[in-house]
Amino acid sequence: MLPPTERKKTVESIERVMMGTSMVKINGTHLTESNAIGCLKSHPPQLTYDGGFSEIKEQEMFKEATSLPSYLRSRGDQGKRNSRASSCPNSSDLSRLETKAVSKDNLQDENTETEVDDIFWNTKIVPILHELEKEENIEMVCAACTQLHHALEEGNMLGNKFKRRNILLKTLYKLVDVGSDPLSLKLAKIILALKVSRKNLLNVCKLIFKISRSEKNDSLIQNDSILESLLEVLRSEDLQTNTEAFLYCTGAIKFLSGNPRFLNEMISKDAVEILMNLIKQINENTKKCGTCFPNSGHLLVQVTATLRNLVDSPLARRKLLSVSALPQLCIVMGQYLDDADVCTNIARMFSKLTSYHDCCVALASYSRCYALFLNLINKYQKKQDLVVRIVFILGNLTAKNNQAREQFFKEKGSIPTLLALFRTFYKLDLHSERRQGEGREQPKAQVEDVLIKLTRVLANLAIHPGVGQAMAASPHVVGLLLTMLEHKSVDDCEELVINTTATINNLSYYQVKNSIIQDKRLYIAELLLKLLVSNNMDGILEAVRVFGNLSQDRDICDFIVQKNIHKFMIALLDAKHQDICFSACGVLLNLTVDQDKHVILKEEGGIKKLVDCLKDFGPTDWQLACLVCKTLWNFSENITNASSCFGDEDTNTLLVLLPSFLDEELALDGTFDQDLKNYHKLHWETEFKPVAQQLLNRIQSRHTFLEPLPIPAF
Repeated sequence: MLPPTERKKTVESIERVMMGTSMVKINGTHLTESNAIGCLKSHPPQLTYDGGFSEIKEQEMFKEATSLPSYLRSRGDQGKRNSRASSCPNSSDLSRLETKAVSKDNLQDENTETEVDDIFWNTKIVPILHELEKEENIEMVCAACTQLHHALEEGNMLGNKFKRRNILLKTLYKLVDVGSDPLSLKLAKIILALKVSRKNLLNVCKLIFKISRSEKNDSLIQNDSILESLLEVLRSEDLQTNTEAFLYCTGAIKFLSGNPRFLNEMISKDAVEILMNLIKQINENTKKCGTCFPNSGHLLVQVTATLRNLVDSPLARRKLLSVSALPQLCIVMGQYLDDADVCTNIARMFSKLTSYHDCCVALASYSRCYALFLNLINKYQKKQDLVVRIVFILGNLTAKNNQAREQFFKEKGSIPTLLALFRTFYKLDLHSERRQGEGREQPKAQVEDVLIKLTRVLANLAIHPGVGQAMAASPHVVGLLLTMLEHKSVDDCEELVINTTATINNLSYYQVKNSIIQDKRLYIAELLLKLLVSNNMDGILEAVRVFGNLSQDRDICDFIVQKNIHKFMIALLDAKHQDICFSACGVLLNLTVDQDKHVILKEEGGIKKLVDCLKDFGPTDWQLACLVCKTLWNFSENITNASSCFGDEDTNTLLVLLPSFLDEELALDGTFDQDLKNYHKLHWETEFKPVAQQLLNRIQSRHTFLEPLPIPAF
């Protein structure tokens, strides 16, 4: 099988020797190999001619093997393609011409064309052929081949209809024996342009494939525009008749796609459309016949690996979307579920594509993809490189799409499948820890990577209200999440702990009677203490968010005060981090619902820090400004004098800030685009304005602007 990520630097059965200016004798002709071009030590690739001018012998190019090489995973020989009809009329052809009553004028035109062809052949082509037979320098032979190609193109003698085609091929095949890569590429380009068929097409594709395996030949391939010739083979030849030739052809293209220099050329020459058309043909044939034809799996490995290399290009992604490629690729995965290489290539492609919104939407809209991904997880549960990508794809699909969350959840066995995978890799994680303790290296990071991406999927699914409530009530889901927090620290595995805490946060949002999260809220609060006191700000943020949800219950509020967590929340208001201030303020708001806990805001300068948050973030985050105002409203529930409640400085600040924030022109005069301006206005009108106006009225009604008179002197 071809290597998945990089081409082999060496070529099996080919050994190069430096020849300097040595002479090579082929069919009586001496050729000089300049520039130290290597030659095949074993019998060189051969395209042989039978001595006549009627048909090319279909012999194997490589003497040593008739089956596919191991790196292309041969499964069997292919059927032979029917011979093409000779371009020279035979007796039966002539009789058909007579029955069609061809006019004498037409015959004269044909004779005239033949005379013109003869003149062009004798004056333009024959001299080049003589030069090819006599020239001894390889560079000169290559130049002559280039000249020959241009002349044939000028004389409209390419293709398979030209009557002297066989003479050309005879000369070209002899030169293949030289074994020079630059010359072989020149010859291959002409041979392909002459539209050879059957074994000769296979052999020339093998020749290009072997040359393409070495990166040092990329510049030669690019200079001779061999890529265009290979794509033309895939575009114009019959797939089922030439499956093995297509295999070598796509193998060469796959190698080239690993070089960034070829990507733009491939895409501009419709490689995406051509390769997707091959996939469509394979899908249709499999559906029609009920079985996969030989070598189709090997061919798909090369095609999907090439597409995987192309999808980094924005233009390639647009082309894939325009030809509805994603459903076709899903169909391939379903039909070749037993082929791990094909499935892995497509999974790698999807993991790249779903990182882009338009591609993510396109895949999510193909409803059958969810059952397909679950089948792959069940089949390849311990194949880390495949399942980690499938889970990553599911995480992308469910990140911002509520319909995708619901569709996946409704698939039979969706959550149990994820949990089974979770348990499998959790056990592998424990096992790898033990083995590392014994000094044996294990891919622990790879195991954790699956767990990280699994918790991300669970967190995304929990955003959907129906799905989230069901998950919150599942002992299996909550149990596994708590197990992660029990055995992992943010220092050991930051992303896993943060994702797990985020999932618990999403589930804790649902205040339902049968919630396991609610039943275990005190235990969860205990587990989160170590995350709160860590040095990881992202971890602290997720922990504070959970406390924001859990602190709606009085026993959690008591726990917070008992453990002095409220002081930590007040301190976080100084973080100048908008999200952290929002979450910390949410916890303080819940605490102030209980009148007995109002006093805690007096500690650690809580009131001043809340007012500072309002001043710093109010104009850009009206939801945060609303939380601050609600907290101050609760705190001032039994206010008799504003200054005694908030203090003179903070009272005066509020009396200035609130009126300005309640002025629509001033409050919404931000440099935002229209969509963002509408978003801000919505939250300003519906959330901030009502509570801020009430708070301002309360402060104004309980504040005196009179100044005390000075004590008179006696």
